[in-house]
Amino acid sequence: MRETPEELTALQALLDSSLAGSTTHLRSIIAADRTLTAEQLTAVLTGMRTLALSTVTAKGEPRISGVDGHFLHGRWYFGTARTAAKARHLAARPAASVAHMDGEDLGVFTHGTAEILNPASGEPDPEWPELLAYFKDHYGADGFDWDEEVVFYRLRPHWMTVYAPDFAKLTGN
Repeated sequence: MRETPEELTALQALLDSSLAGSTTHLRSIIAADRTLTAEQLTAVLTGMRTLALSTVTAKGEPRISGVDGHFLHGRWYFGTARTAAKARHLAARPAASVAHMDGEDLGVFTHGTAEILNPASGEPDPEWPELLAYFKDHYGADGFDWDEEVVFYRLRPHWMTVYAPDFAKLTGN
């Protein structure tokens, strides 16, 4: 868990406000006994998690693809090739949604704005050095040019819900 107490507080507030503002239908599925706290969520979402990333084309058509997701500091981080269609979509229209699902045991659904961490031109995000070290440790430092070939994003969430009917099952306890 890499979250500070302030990040956990902000994540909990986001989870609470997102669920409170959701439809009656969603609140009937994701009830208090079928969700996780921010602390539980950050304990469960370690390492790389496959995300379904949804972007929008210039014609307003939805597109979905898979990305490696990393949940750090209470937010999703992901990367793709700079030449990927999703990179073009996010550059023009940064609104995005991601979903991480692990069978019927865990669903994390997030809507937000994708922010580029390592732009091709211009200054990198202040978080980039720490995140680059994390990504190099996870993926290995060799294999591609981190500055030229890959673009990484932080999804700044404005809505996030979690479905998890059995926390103990997720943690093996």
